[in-house]
Amino acid sequence: MRGVSTLVRNAKQRRSRAQLLNAARVAARGWGWPVAPAVGLTPEGGCRCPRHDCPVPGAHPYDPKLLAATTDDRMIRWWWSRRPTAPVLVATGAQVCALSLPAAAGVRVLDYFDALRVPTGPVIATPTRYVLLVAPYSLPELAELLVAQEWVPSSLRYHGPGGFVVLPPSQTGAGAMRWIRRPLSARQTPWLPSVSDLVEALVAASIATPDGATLAP
Repeated sequence: MRGVSTLVRNAKQRRSRAQLLNAARVAARGWGWPVAPAVGLTPEGGCRCPRHDCPVPGAHPYDPKLLAATTDDRMIRWWWSRRPTAPVLVATGAQVCALSLPAAAGVRVLDYFDALRVPTGPVIATPTRYVLLVAPYSLPELAELLVAQEWVPSSLRYHGPGGFVVLPPSQTGAGAMRWIRRPLSARQTPWLPSVSDLVEALVAASIATPDGATLAP
């Protein structure tokens, strides 16, 4: 029985590693989004970076730096051949951006958009947060939108130029990433809504559901 359980465990590990490489290649080759491996987790579940108190274990760049993010298939294959369990990071800014909010607020705001028939793009969930992918925005554009709001809670976070998001099926210290709303095709760049169409509702939902955390992936 021990031999059978080992075979099953090894098969699951191989499948998981193949899924991570495939996710990186689909994002890069299919959608044109630059990717890089995240620092990843130790076997004990801690972050592989030098910080013993890392606030986002496994879910941030380390080596290579985020600036190395690429769509080059040979580089991607090489990275994940060396670190097959590394979470998949997408560099935000030029091709895709995002906003994230507490999971409970995310559920409500998606229901709100659906009721109004406001289309949303792909949405990623962590155990604690929802990440809505949006079309690229500049920091001045985002600032102008936020200044128009009465108050912007710290629980609403922005993944714009110089930032990143973690793609499913990556596993981080916060848990597994999963798609709430998947991209429709692996070969066609997903349609992404404008941040201006979503930000007011996201601010309102975040005010209603503060999470108190300083950082979360």
